[in-house]
Amino acid sequence: MKKPLALFFPLYTTTLLMLLGSGLLTTYISLRLSAINVSGAMIGAIIAANYIGLVIGGKVGHILIARVGHIRAYVSCSGIITAAVLGHGLTDIIPVWVVLRLIIGLCMMVQYMVLESWLNDQAEANQRGVVFGFYMVASYLGMSLGQVVLMLNSDLGVSTLIVIALCFALCLVPIALTTRTNVGHMSPAPMELKFFIRAIPKVLAITLVIGMVVGSFYGMAPIYTSQQSLTTQQTGLFMALAIFAGLLAQFPLSWLSDRYNRNMLMRINAILLALTALPLALFSHISFPLLLGIGFIVSLMQFTLYPLVVALANDMIEPERRVSLSACLLMAFGVGACIGPLAVGALIQPLGGNILYAFFALCGAGIVALSRTSKKEEETQMAVDAPVPHIAMPDSLSSSPLSPALNPAFDEQMIQDTMPAPENVVEPVIGETDEEPVEEEEESKYPPQGADPEVDTGLQRAFTLLEDSVSENSVAEETTEKKN
Repeated sequence: MKKPLALFFPLYTTTLLMLLGSGLLTTYISLRLSAINVSGAMIGAIIAANYIGLVIGGKVGHILIARVGHIRAYVSCSGIITAAVLGHGLTDIIPVWVVLRLIIGLCMMVQYMVLESWLNDQAEANQRGVVFGFYMVASYLGMSLGQVVLMLNSDLGVSTLIVIALCFALCLVPIALTTRTNVGHMSPAPMELKFFIRAIPKVLAITLVIGMVVGSFYGMAPIYTSQQSLTTQQTGLFMALAIFAGLLAQFPLSWLSDRYNRNMLMRINAILLALTALPLALFSHISFPLLLGIGFIVSLMQFTLYPLVVALANDMIEPERRVSLSACLLMAFGVGACIGPLAVGALIQPLGGNILYAFFALCGAGIVALSRTSKKEEETQMAVDAPVPHIAMPDSLSSSPLSPALNPAFDEQMIQDTMPAPENVVEPVIGETDEEPVEEEEESKYPPQGADPEVDTGLQRAFTLLEDSVSENSVAEETTEKKN
């Protein structure tokens, strides 16, 4: 058994480059629009458009991958993203930027789906935990490095857009050159939203609030730092440390979550989020070192909330519904991530940048209120096999509807039983004589990833003509020799 890091190194490299470009683009857009005095409401709309694209991309990605295969879907979406990124440098018309961000979000969700289904398909059951862990590290590290690039290149002109476009172009190379192309298509997790609204309404509401916090942080934190008179390099450092805090927090959180009551842990995290956000909400100007320290602690709290609510939700739902649950949680998170930037963007213009952290404190208080349950209610809500082993997870900005398949807490058979059959699978044709299905049809039920060797391409026709001319010449020579 090969080591997962060596086995999936091309996919991890692709993930890192992709998230590097995405993280840099999000911060760049916020700073660029703030520099040209665009209203906070419009900045929030542009950030929200990205998350709307992510939500829509869940369905579009499934259709696209089913029709053209993993590599073609990834390559086409990466090309569209590269063009859309460069499109930001061609115009300053804000409605066009909204459309571009929606397109980028949609295409990035397709890319997430390609990577996650590919990783799950090729990973062995006993490796999925490690495979998922490296994927998480690559995601957070890529987003952090994107902020480091902003520190090194503080120009908010076209040169930064070129760097972002280069990242999205280069992320094509590892995945296009990999030889592991026999990837089976996997349908997205089914949605049972009505059931979960009845069964766990508070958990879904908490997930939506967490999405509001995380979405508004990525989009509006650079606006807050610009109103704190920070330079572009200082903003890059602030964002890099904040995102890196999300990675560091996952591993101690996993240890704590498996040993203590998760609802209590989530409530404590929400209280700490509200308390640590208050200084940044109340004081208009804070020294840069203190801002870095408080911002780091706030990020530790906010990036641990989503993994905790996912673990808690899985404790409350029966095993056969947990794959569907993950899809519903991702949807609730995505809707919240759309609402957050819009709400903060509308308030940041009249009330100032401090409203961002006041919003975090308010959301923290809301999570505390929603998580309050009696001990008897907690016991009746828990599933028979609770608690489920906690798995460190990304913050859902780097996850797709297929992410449940990568979760090592879910049994392989459970995933296969829950996921619907791929729509593009061709049933083997059985003849009237009850013969066994032909092997070629079994092997061709998924569309090929590379060029079809059976297609009569122009190069093949040229080669055929060359062969015909050679054979005609040889026949003519033989005829001449016989006459002589």
